[in-house]
Amino acid sequence: LVVDEVGYEILERGEANLVFQVISKRYEKGSIILTSNKTFSEWGQVFGDEVLATAILDRLLHHCDVISINGPSYRLKNRLKAIERDTDVA
Repeated sequence: LVVDEVGYEILERGEANLVFQVISKRYEKGSIILTSNKTFSEWGQVFGDEVLATAILDRLLHHCDVISINGPSYRLKNRLKAIERDTDVA
């Protein structure tokens, strides 16, 4: 299961509960790859409930490898170069 951009939008209570159910059913049965630009401490805000976020993180972090990638955005790299070229021409 691949879940991309956790935290892109704040979830309503019902949506957050559905995420918990999916993670719980998948827990110790299959792999999950998850991406987010939010720190774990911000997940309570994303899911609207600190306890629910903790329960989700408990299951996700039990058997995992966390890979933290810091640095400039790969998606913006070429766009920023184009903007710089446009600025240089003007």
